[in-house]
Amino acid sequence: MERPALSAVTELFKPITWFPPMWAFACGVIASGASLQDRWWMAIVGIALAGPLVCATSQAVNDWFDRHVDAINEPQRPIPSGRMPGQWGFYLAIGWTGVSLMVALALGPWGFGAAAVGLLLAWAYSARPVRLKENGWWGNAACGISYEGIAWVTGAAVMAGGAMPGGESLALAALYSAGTHGIMTLNDFKAVAGDRLMGVRSLPVQLGVDRAARVACWFMLLPQVAVIGLLLVWNQPAHAAGVAALLAGQAVLMRRFLADPTARALWYSGFGVPLFVAGMMVSAFALRGMN
Repeated sequence: MERPALSAVTELFKPITWFPPMWAFACGVIASGASLQDRWWMAIVGIALAGPLVCATSQAVNDWFDRHVDAINEPQRPIPSGRMPGQWGFYLAIGWTGVSLMVALALGPWGFGAAAVGLLLAWAYSARPVRLKENGWWGNAACGISYEGIAWVTGAAVMAGGAMPGGESLALAALYSAGTHGIMTLNDFKAVAGDRLMGVRSLPVQLGVDRAARVACWFMLLPQVAVIGLLLVWNQPAHAAGVAALLAGQAVLMRRFLADPTARALWYSGFGVPLFVAGMMVSAFALRGMN
């Protein structure tokens, strides 16, 4: 049986996409206020689980079930290009799901449960009969919950010895999950032609490119405004000011993005999204200071 090269496997798992859930888990760790002295290994395992395992699994699942769409939008991807032969894409998705669950056992009930939910969302996002990604509203929400919310809450819970995170941490996790809905829309502008042809109802397909770009920006902006308000209520003015400054930078970049969303979606992902995730960490340190 022909086997894929290691380079094709690596490309299938898309390491560049691992950063958001790894970062969100780290934010949860910081927000918990717990010392890393006795639980440093759990933080390392959790970050690895969030990125190279669960997120990588979701990328393999997505590529397998999107292989027909990718043949139009991204024919150079491992499966449509033939560099991932036969059923190997599916085998890797199944195998990495199992490996992820086994590693998650080391993090106790919270870690295992979160990994299981994240993997369930990964399969529901791409696989029929659910295939959440066929509607941009549902698919992007699933990604936001999995990549940011679940990862943040898991990091906080694992470091707190399995205790439910406080309401403040849960609120920030929910708000940044909502903001990630807009970030996920940025990925859809490059694939409008193929999505429309294959019946994938991404937001640019449903709303049109310009309107979808505005909706994406509001999804990113409004939760951060709410975060700033909460930080002020919690008497964390310095951290609120930091998030506000990062938000102002995003607003400036958004004006350029909105002038040509199709051409500048990737550009905004490279320059605007880092400001968004930096605000997550600022907020996490605000909670740490409150504990």
